[in-house]
Amino acid sequence: MSPYLAAEDLSMFGRDPWWLVVIKAVFCFAFLMVTVLFSIVWERKVVAWMQLRIGPNRHGPWGMLQSLADGVKLMLKEDLIVKRADKAVYVLAPIVAAIPAFMAIAVIPFGPADNEISIFGHRTTMQLTDLPIAMLYILAVASVGIYGIVLAGWSSGSTYPLLGGLRSCAQMISYEIAMGAAFASVFLYSGSMSTSTIVAQQHDRWYILLLPVSFILYIVTMVGETNRAPFDMPESEGDLVGGFNTEYSSIKFAMFMLAEYVNMVTVSAVSTTLFLGGWRAPWPISTFWEGANHGWWPLLWFVIKVQLLLFFFIWLRGTLPRVRYDQLMKLGWKVLIPVSVTWLMLVATVRALRNEHYDFADIALYVGGGVLALLLISFIADMFREKARTAEQSAAEQAGFDPMAGGFPVPPLPGQEPLPVPRRRPRRERELIVSGGADTVSDGSSDGKEASDG
Repeated sequence: MSPYLAAEDLSMFGRDPWWLVVIKAVFCFAFLMVTVLFSIVWERKVVAWMQLRIGPNRHGPWGMLQSLADGVKLMLKEDLIVKRADKAVYVLAPIVAAIPAFMAIAVIPFGPADNEISIFGHRTTMQLTDLPIAMLYILAVASVGIYGIVLAGWSSGSTYPLLGGLRSCAQMISYEIAMGAAFASVFLYSGSMSTSTIVAQQHDRWYILLLPVSFILYIVTMVGETNRAPFDMPESEGDLVGGFNTEYSSIKFAMFMLAEYVNMVTVSAVSTTLFLGGWRAPWPISTFWEGANHGWWPLLWFVIKVQLLLFFFIWLRGTLPRVRYDQLMKLGWKVLIPVSVTWLMLVATVRALRNEHYDFADIALYVGGGVLALLLISFIADMFREKARTAEQSAAEQAGFDPMAGGFPVPPLPGQEPLPVPRRRPRRERELIVSGGADTVSDGSSDGKEASDG
């Protein structure tokens, strides 16, 4: 790989006739819709298997048409508009949430960026289009979808949807910063923001091996961006009764659900493109089969990688419990963002040293020294932080245990006693009245008096 910027050859794009562009656009839309229909059924089947349940088994063979039946049911349900809603924004919000989810797939490469396939006798690329700043386009489109959720929560005129919209806004802002830093590491290493060029730069090694920290950061942030468990705080049924889409029904609710699953497919496709070699065949196959990366075969490898990432989404939902909101924000601001910025500086240093023609030994030396220095600083800071925490804990133990000190009620640890709860003294002593017993003294009955006299 050249240490300098990659040469972006986008001359193959923009030459298709209009009918071929329409065919490609329809294929991208159909690919997303079919993948969503399959993902919903697959999620129910996999989670049922993990929880020892049967899962959908009524509609179609093995319940494969369950998601299609759900779509028909949602379309035929009564469409309600709450009385206090801002009707124009209320109706527009699901559309704003759904449309950007479909737009990012336009720059995702399904195959090589040359004329390897033929559609009705016309040689073309397996990609709708590409841009020199394609990844910035994906970031911009992903940022627009949040407006649909925020507007849906605000326009409903209800408290819980408003809280869900605010949660989603804060969550996406927090996680998009770390996501952008993970993208920037890929830009620095590949020397390009074009999706087809980034895939081309992974011809020898995938970026999951060269940039493992960026891959882990993006995997965490893409779960937070799609509001999926364990980061599904905007839809937390336990405290928000469904979140921003509580007041929606029928096709509007279906559009929010569709946007969530389309976003899952989109972020999986982006992760495949940036870190998993895109449409390239896996390592064992590419070594003994030269035609694996030519013709229509790249589409198969791309779909397999996307499905594996979708299985990862399902696996997380069936395994991990929902986190608290303060834990979610702490992970985003105190862990992901510092780690992503530090890793970005490290990748930029390596690229700068390579551009200056330093050999690998010098690069390893500088990088190792920087990592050791950061670890040392972190260790010293943890020592002082632990000392301060110990002093606070001892002072708290002497003063008593406050269950609301961290903002959330927690039980006392062994040896701790909760603080006494101040109670207002009653104005007069109240007499306990027991009904239904033979020994009742205070109800004024004759039996009670006789029993007391006896």
